[in-house]
This record gives sequence, structure tokens and C-alpha cells, in this order.
Amino acid sequence: EQLNFFHDHTLLILTMITILVGYIMGMLSFNKFTNRFLLHGQTIEIIWTVLPAIILMFIAFPSLRLLYLMDEINTPSITLKSIGHQWYWSYEYSDFLNLEFDSYMVPTIELEMNGFRLLDVDNRVVLPMNNQIRILVTATDVLHSWTVPSLGVKVDATPGRLNQINFLINRPGLFFGQCSEICGA
Repeated sequence: EQLNFFHDHTLLILTMITILVGYIMGMLSFNKFTNRFLLHGQTIEIIWTVLPAIILMFIAFPSLRLLYLMDEINTPSITLKSIGHQWYWSYEYSDFLNLEFDSYMVPTIELEMNGFRLLDVDNRVVLPMNNQIRILVTATDVLHSWTVPSLGVKVDATPGRLNQINFLINRPGLFFGQCSEICGA
């Protein structure tokens, strides 16, 4: 949600800048008069130097706040280890004993009528709502990327390296993940 708010905030600023610059360019194109004090002056040069810096601060401060919030590590209620393989993922619930499984994409010919092609899997991960969740991500063979776009979660899976990401699911639903790297043979 915070990522969506930041996107809307930045898009609003960029829209205002685009409209202002377009308006000024239109006025300069159709105006035959020139103001010699507007073209040469210490005051206007200070304004068009300081104003973009202030606008950049209006974008940078919310961005830094969001980066801090996304990297904040709280005490997780559950930990899930996700291991990327070529064309499938293995999952381990490390908080429970011997709870691990592989998750393969359902082939198109076996897909049910209301299934989602290239998104549905045979074994789905079940995660609690309104709890801090920690995902530990690694890979066995090539680079992968564990991604759930609707939750704003993306973390790279690198062989020999363990990456961690924390998130909180605040609404119930069926969320589809995808590998967003060029993985496979």
C-alpha cells in the first residue's frame, strides 16, 4: 500500500511539472513579446535552481522513509524458506517439523477451466494474515527472483547466498507469484 501511495505521490508531482512546462512552452511559442528582465537576471536563475531542488526533496524524503520501512526487521511470526530450482520452487516451513514441499506449475493441458495459465501451481504456500512473515530465499542452480507483485515483494535468489525479506499481508486473498528473472536452461 505504501508503495502505491508513493507511486501516486510521485506521479502527481511529475504531472504538475509536465503541465507547467508544457504551459510555459506553449506561451513562449505563441507569444511575440520578450521580457529582457525575465531572460537575464539573478533572481530568476536562483528560482530555477532552487525550485527543482525543493521538488526533488519532496520526492526523496518519502522515498527514503519507504526504504526504511521496507527494510525494518520485526520479530517474524513465521519463517518460510524458498529454494528456487529450474521451473519449480521448494518450500520449507522452518518453524514446524518436516514440513517441506515442491511447487510445480500446472501444465496447460491439466489446467482447470477457471485456472490461471502459467500462474497456478500444484502445491500452494499458505501464509497467515496480519502477521510478520520472513521469507528466506536461495537457489540451487541459476539466478531466480521470488516475486509476488500484488504484495510488492521481490527478492533475488542466488545460488550459495541466502536473502531475506519481511512483509505483512493485510488482506485475505489468493496471491500469485512468478519468477521474474530469465531462469532455466
